[in-house]
Amino acid sequence: MLRDMSYKHICTVFLLLLVGCNSSDPATSPNPAAGNQSNGAPIRVQLNWYPESEHGGVYQAAADQTYSDAALQVEIKSGGNVAAVAPQLELGRCDFGFANADDVVLARRQGMDIVAVLAAMQNSPRCILVQKASGAESFEGLAGMTLQLQPGRLFVEFMRGKGLLNGVQEVPYQGSVAPLVADRKVGVQAYSFAEPLLAQQEGVEVRVLMVSDLGWNPYSSVLITSGDMIRNDPERVRRFVQATRIGWKNYLLDPKLGNEAILAANEHGMTAEALEFGAAGLRTLALPEEMDIEQVGLMSTDRWTTLVEQMDRLDPELSGKVKPQDCFTNEFL
Repeated sequence: MLRDMSYKHICTVFLLLLVGCNSSDPATSPNPAAGNQSNGAPIRVQLNWYPESEHGGVYQAAADQTYSDAALQVEIKSGGNVAAVAPQLELGRCDFGFANADDVVLARRQGMDIVAVLAAMQNSPRCILVQKASGAESFEGLAGMTLQLQPGRLFVEFMRGKGLLNGVQEVPYQGSVAPLVADRKVGVQAYSFAEPLLAQQEGVEVRVLMVSDLGWNPYSSVLITSGDMIRNDPERVRRFVQATRIGWKNYLLDPKLGNEAILAANEHGMTAEALEFGAAGLRTLALPEEMDIEQVGLMSTDRWTTLVEQMDRLDPELSGKVKPQDCFTNEFL
């Protein structure tokens, strides 16, 4: 699924948004999960894809009245393959959004004052999906295969730097597992809690190769906001972040209400079975190695430092432009 774009595409979208910044906001899809009580203007949350389990915390908090109990009115805006969240935050078109940690570093490299305030997933769901019949039992076994990959994504460049794409035919990612289902020598980029089920439903046994096992492991489903929002209204940020964190805890314990709200909001073929599969897979990523649920959302300087250093090695010309400690804060947790 095209949950993310190359950063060149994001910057192009940012320029287009700047040209049209005086136009009205685009219409958003119906949001039956929005909170009911208001304390000021609604908080606008921009998703980085169509509603799925990776957004479970905000939908859970809306559906189980956590936002209402905190006197927050929340508008959840569906994303898609043209949603560039960081530029929309920079332009004030939303108050919070979803991204991955590497997107935050990329945005800051471009001068956008974007800050991560909560990380739902400690481990990245990014993977390469292959048929078990392909013979590829590890990344080293991908040679001789065709891989559908999204050009410009940093995990692709990380794999390339390790020589894991040598002998691999790279073709553009089409947002579907159909090519993999049709040909055992085709692999696709994927999220571990989504696409494997789609392939299994087509009768194909798959192997999931986790990119995090290679050492590329940015935080995922990260809640982001702007530096201006933090400086100008820190109490509102605190209330929303803390309510969203409760939403994530509740979703990880029992995703029923959150999944019902996601299913009602997603108009792109989402199923209850897919959400159940996604919520189960997401829980292991959000709470790895028996991590206590009270630690949900927390981030560390060490993890951000590792990510920034990896990205600096991938693009030495931009080395040192971003400081890890500027990318995130735990103060609202």
